[in-house]
Amino acid sequence: MASSSSSVDMDPDVARRLFEEGATLVLLGVPQGTEFGIDCKSWQVGPRFRGVKMIPPGLHFLNYCSVNAPSCGGEIGPKTGHFLTLKPREILLGNWDPKEEALDFSASKNEEEVSRIRATLRELDPYLGPYPYEVMRKWVSLTDRLSEEMANNLQPLSGRICAFADVVPEVEFRHTKDRAEQPRNDTACQSMREGLDRLPRMKQREGTEVRFSVIPEKTYPPGATPAEITKCSMDLSYALETVLEKNHKQQPLNLLGELQFAFVCFLIGNVYEGFEHWKSLLTLLCRSEEAMRKHKELYLGLIAVLYHQLGEIPPDFFVDIVSQNNFLTSTLQDFFQFASGPSVDGTLRKRAEKFKAHLTKKFRWDFDADLDDCAPVVVELPEGVTVD
Repeated sequence: MASSSSSVDMDPDVARRLFEEGATLVLLGVPQGTEFGIDCKSWQVGPRFRGVKMIPPGLHFLNYCSVNAPSCGGEIGPKTGHFLTLKPREILLGNWDPKEEALDFSASKNEEEVSRIRATLRELDPYLGPYPYEVMRKWVSLTDRLSEEMANNLQPLSGRICAFADVVPEVEFRHTKDRAEQPRNDTACQSMREGLDRLPRMKQREGTEVRFSVIPEKTYPPGATPAEITKCSMDLSYALETVLEKNHKQQPLNLLGELQFAFVCFLIGNVYEGFEHWKSLLTLLCRSEEAMRKHKELYLGLIAVLYHQLGEIPPDFFVDIVSQNNFLTSTLQDFFQFASGPSVDGTLRKRAEKFKAHLTKKFRWDFDADLDDCAPVVVELPEGVTVD
């Protein structure tokens, strides 16, 4: 790695323990200049790079993006990431696939190959960069609710999380006859709509989709009355309970792990879908008044998760994305309003008050301002339902 020296000196006992118990990533063939990172730190790969050593056992997020040679413009490609769970003294072997511009870990299943690497580990040592231990506390704070099982269940079946979706045509035109029946592109389009209609319809390649929980489009139960629809549109508890029942029935607090997974995918992996899902989950949680009274531990955990997440986002980030349509401040304003209710658990209410004061001081957000949209909530009525 280029310039991999840490600004924080590691305690000798910690260094010794990591040297003895830490896992090792042996990564062969990674092109020089590749942007490479693990957890919350990244580097540019140098000519001697062969991997990372002294990695604390547990869950980690490996990420990288290829870089063209300076003669080709030096452009940086889209980022690819892998959630990996490493055991003590484990050796994980990855080979660079130049065609895919990604790491292939299939060699790790070859015990003979791994044994060969283990036997030559001493010779490899000078080419292995040490894990950036100074980011470990930050990484744990961002993933303490995310288990190995959850990460495996959420990440794509391919094992790769890509910043740009891998898409293929919905219909493969393998025969000349099939292609002939499609709209011709040799004449000028009369409108933008016509041009878009001529493009083949695309879908994400099977196995590359992040497997997030599905957020219900309708926030109310089937057969709901207009009054129930209005209630469920203002208090999203029904929709939240639907997500918990379908995806996290045994452990509702696992929803916080999914929130962390989505946040890491966006913050470190540059996956915009992760940001959108983080927003959707946060909206569900913050605007569910009834659920707040029922799931005390879930909401105490939410405050802790958000405390660390918002502490890691650069201040100018809010100007560009989070403050778009005032999403975060208005969502948290609803959360603090519901959390201050008399029927909310006292511990949760006090913790929410402290969190509100912290955010007000750090970001100078005003959560006590009057809500902008005092107009009635416009809701979608089921087919056949009319309001006289």
